[in-house]
Amino acid sequence: MKKLLMINASVRTERSYSRMLMQLFVDNWTSRYPEDHFTFRELGLNLVPPIDEKWIAGAFLKPKDRNDENQAALQFSNELVQELKENDIYVIGTPMYNWSIPSGLKSYIDQVMRINETWKFRSGKPDGDYIGLLENKKMYILSSRGDTGYAEHEKNEHMNFQTKYLQFVFGMMGVKDVTIISLDNEEFGGEIFEKSKQEIFQMINEIG
Repeated sequence: MKKLLMINASVRTERSYSRMLMQLFVDNWTSRYPEDHFTFRELGLNLVPPIDEKWIAGAFLKPKDRNDENQAALQFSNELVQELKENDIYVIGTPMYNWSIPSGLKSYIDQVMRINETWKFRSGKPDGDYIGLLENKKMYILSSRGDTGYAEHEKNEHMNFQTKYLQFVFGMMGVKDVTIISLDNEEFGGEIFEKSKQEIFQMINEIG
């Protein structure tokens, strides 16, 4: 049995295409692997607290050196990190906001980028040589974007701070097996968007 962590980042509900892709993924996966277990983490509709000075003070202490205040500051972060460790597959559903990711997803990443928890320095000292600690994980990024041309070697690749950033930052934490599926052309609407939907829906239906 596989454990899947489903992460929704859109601030929209019924009109969210990234949520539509996520639901399609769940329906497809459930039909193929009915015994697998889903955990849902909501980042778009539930506030993710930003890290602060107390968080930083606690995170960079060894666990044995943390006092009650340090522990309290890291409580939510510990919960999120434990979720990542316990699940086998991560599925992130996210729109592109201003060529990047929603603020809730960025706050989530700040909460889980934990030294000696999800990554470490190879030598134990700051040396630029990072080792990811999330091993044997698989990730799917299901993104929605208003425009097009953000994929590798396309005209807007240099403006893609959404999927490229997610692939990079989770790669730093050890997640190397990443599949990106992006629904583009939302702002164009009409026939071009319908064609994009059909293609992407088919790609999701073939996962598994």
